[in-house]
Amino acid sequence: MTTPKLELFPKDMQESAAFFKALGHPARIAVLRYLAEMKVCMSGDITKELPLSRTTVSQHLAELKEVGLIQGEISGTRVNYCLNREKVKELEEKFNILITNLI
Repeated sequence: MTTPKLELFPKDMQESAAFFKALGHPARIAVLRYLAEMKVCMSGDITKELPLSRTTVSQHLAELKEVGLIQGEISGTRVNYCLNREKVKELEEKFNILITNLI
């Protein structure tokens, strides 16, 4: 039986890689910046801010939600999104550790 290559690395490195992968598209960076500015908004509001289709924006939101950087709360037929401040802080810590190890 083969072991997935990802599992050969420590859990903290796997978690860091997942965060950094989620940041690997400019649309996701734009979403995070927009949510930081607006505090809470509906997915339709985000779609108006980005030059992408609603479906594409939804896919980017799903990527950010999967790693926990954003949270979504259903309100009727819409979803209100906001940053998950705890996960953003965790991302900052992982980034700082990476940079410290590279310097």
